[in-house]
Amino acid sequence: MRAKISYKEKLGIEKAALVAAGLISERHAGITGIEFHMTYYKSGQNTVLMKRTLNFTPRDYADFNLKCTEYGCTDGGFNLGPVVADLVEHRKRSCKGKIFCRGTNYPRGHASIDYEVSIQYGKQER
Repeated sequence: MRAKISYKEKLGIEKAALVAAGLISERHAGITGIEFHMTYYKSGQNTVLMKRTLNFTPRDYADFNLKCTEYGCTDGGFNLGPVVADLVEHRKRSCKGKIFCRGTNYPRGHASIDYEVSIQYGKQER
């Protein structure tokens, strides 16, 4: 069994994952912008943690994995990559939904996000 990973190693792994994801312009040609409007929730009495908006341009990495906000959540987070891929595949402009954290050391449903994704496409050449 391996000892706990150091902070420096963790940053290296995260950077490698970003580079492997590639740029939005490489992965999804023709997209000029992606916007996420999200509301984070946790289980308990004060359920709304925060509201957040993220904007991506073609020069940003195409990594749409968001970390869980719950302290101590292991292997958790929210992968919105499949949502973006489905929108692009069907050439849709927006969608709404809810996604739950997939963390291993907390009960299922300990954190979730309500999201709205909007994609702007460039002009198509004929």
